[in-house]
Amino acid sequence: MSHPRILRSRWQPGPQRHFPTGPAVVSFTDFTADTFRQSWSVALAGLRLRGTWPDTPGAIGMWLWADPMRRRSGSVSVWADAAGLKEFVGRPDHVRIVRAHRGRGVLRSAGWETERFDAAEAWAYARHLIDNGA
Repeated sequence: MSHPRILRSRWQPGPQRHFPTGPAVVSFTDFTADTFRQSWSVALAGLRLRGTWPDTPGAIGMWLWADPMRRRSGSVSVWADAAGLKEFVGRPDHVRIVRAHRGRGVLRSAGWETERFDAAEAWAYARHLIDNGA
């Protein structure tokens, strides 16, 4: 099976970056937009959120990814604990983005906990999810 061309941002560290090899919660999102225009809007919204990452409580770091030809994009975010992820999901700027794009595509997500965060392993598993439609 040929792998689609996936674009990936550089690792964006969060305020918990000094705990990169301890326990972590990893969250994977995959949004397939109904239209190309919508896909670009979602990707730009993700880039805006990425800019807030250094100040996002509980965040260890994150990557954004995109498969532009298939109208897909998403994130792999890493958290010190589930409470940080939950706080981010309920943040007003995140909620606005989710509501703005609800019903305009298909969202898939997955999450897992790890006793020892390994960036290469996390990305490899995320890539597996991307390649296999989450």
